[in-house]
Amino acid sequence: MAKLLQQFAGMENGVTMNTSAAQGSPDIQFDQASKRYGDVLAVDNMSLSIERGEFFSFLGPSGCGKTTSLRMIAGFEQPSEGDVSIGGVSMLGVPPHQRPVNMVFQHYALFPHMSVAENIGYGLRQRAPRPAASDIDRQVDEALEMVQMTGYGPRRAWELSGGQQQRVALARALINRPTVLLLDEPLAALDRKLRRDMQIELQTLQRDVGITFVLVTHDQEEALSMSDRICIMRDGQVVQSGSPRELYDQPASVYVADFVGKSNFISGKVNTVNGDAITVVNQHGHPFAGVPSGGAAALTVGSDVSVAVRPEVIVLGAHNSSAADMDTDVAVNGRIKNRIFLGEHTEYLVDADGLGDVLVLSPKHVESTRGTFEPGGTVAIGWKNDTALVLEDK
Repeated sequence: MAKLLQQFAGMENGVTMNTSAAQGSPDIQFDQASKRYGDVLAVDNMSLSIERGEFFSFLGPSGCGKTTSLRMIAGFEQPSEGDVSIGGVSMLGVPPHQRPVNMVFQHYALFPHMSVAENIGYGLRQRAPRPAASDIDRQVDEALEMVQMTGYGPRRAWELSGGQQQRVALARALINRPTVLLLDEPLAALDRKLRRDMQIELQTLQRDVGITFVLVTHDQEEALSMSDRICIMRDGQVVQSGSPRELYDQPASVYVADFVGKSNFISGKVNTVNGDAITVVNQHGHPFAGVPSGGAAALTVGSDVSVAVRPEVIVLGAHNSSAADMDTDVAVNGRIKNRIFLGEHTEYLVDADGLGDVLVLSPKHVESTRGTFEPGGTVAIGWKNDTALVLEDK
């Protein structure tokens, strides 16, 4: 395996890369790239850099433009306007098979009539000049070792589990030594436990080979757990990009806060602004304080906003508990509508006075000392002001 990993130091796949330019350039650059399908604007004026060695994810709902963006990197689509470059070299007009990328598809696209070894070595056998059979066999064995499937070469693809098929698809892509590996929702067909196992394996593999991985997914948990950086898309545009922690802790809008993780939103208007302290009055006239997040720093009195409160920062207490009792800044009474036990925590849905439904996540270690609350029971909920984010309503 070590020998195969070393080969990634001088990667090329049909395109002559400008080495001096590539050293000072991102691996992938979108320069005002747009893609139109008739009257439909699938990607709208995207300017974005993906750095060398990053695990980068495009995240968003169906139809947001994330898969089209990936296909423009792969060469399956050409930009209608703008440019896409890899390693400092424009890819305009360069067909997929001449680009230094490989792609792992959602359903793996393995050849059912071929063995595992034949599937993995397929790309090598298409090269001109074709490597010697012994060299192909050696590289296939090294690729199988890299994905922890030594000895599986003679098997047929249909004899493998979903997770094993995914590893074969990865090995088939990596054996061609791409500069960039593209992943089109490769874990969507796996069950939850296997998907989590494969997320860890993908992260480990990406660190081992040291190349750029670009993932497309609609699963925010998958993107958060695997990525160095995430691009949130909506209607063909980049809404916000940053590290998973940045997107979770400092979302730029209600859309991002709602898409990345879970949030409770209190709609209202800005009442006062005092530096980083903002007071919002909701439709029932109740004031709530919070801190600005992202673009909300420039908000003025009267602006329409939402206060976002993550369910894990909310504290549950006995009915009529004060903020001091719960060590919070806010105290609101409510009634438990629903309770779901999820192992490491319990999820409560609380009908809070003047707020409506509020989702609360209570850790197991807290419930082991405080006890649980029953559906239909009355409670108080509270949170600290500095955990509430004031976001623009967009």
